[in-house]
Amino acid sequence: MTDEHPIRDGVDHAIDEARHVPGVGAIVDAAANADQAEHEFPGDDRPGGSSFGDAVRWFDDTVDAFLEPWRDQPVISAVMNAATNAGEFSGIWHASNIVRGIALGRPDQVVALGVGIGLESLVVNQGLKRLFKRRRPTTDGDERFDIRTPLTSSFPSGHASAAAFAATTLMAWDGKRSIPLWGTMAATVAVSRPFVRIHHGSDIVGGVVAGVGMALVARRVFRRLGVA
Repeated sequence: MTDEHPIRDGVDHAIDEARHVPGVGAIVDAAANADQAEHEFPGDDRPGGSSFGDAVRWFDDTVDAFLEPWRDQPVISAVMNAATNAGEFSGIWHASNIVRGIALGRPDQVVALGVGIGLESLVVNQGLKRLFKRRRPTTDGDERFDIRTPLTSSFPSGHASAAAFAATTLMAWDGKRSIPLWGTMAATVAVSRPFVRIHHGSDIVGGVVAGVGMALVARRVFRRLGVA
């Protein structure tokens, strides 16, 4: 008696064919690896795992698979490596804040944004990160990149929250014409974190939400202080 499984064989064939499609193959492999890892490292014992649920894990694996082909592109990798290092301790935002403030003659905004970024960082790093205590996808990032080894929890991303906070504030002050500048800077810094594999994709989403939320609150405070 022949043991035939036409449905299973058809699915396997479709998966094999999908692996040959640029971009799709990486996602298929990531899903397969994630399924294997789930059996080898059940629950939170899986390196880089979390208790955020299967949907979040799928999202993170999909983001990582999408970024993987771009990690071998020299120019893009160099930009992302530089962006992630520039975002350390919100350095790029403090520098941009000072240069902008001097150019526009707005020392009040320099002080306001500088203090705001500091408080935002305190809330995220000493508050939210301690609350979630999520492990990072890697200990010190992908070996293809030269980055600082962070000591804090993975969720939410401090780089993404600071970028969202600063960009939201600056765009409110400078108007719609500034969106391409500040928006692009913020997006590049935020995306650089999962790109170098020191953050999960969902960490970035959480960081952006936290950063924008705090920026909206800070905007009201700034207005009451006469900084607008």
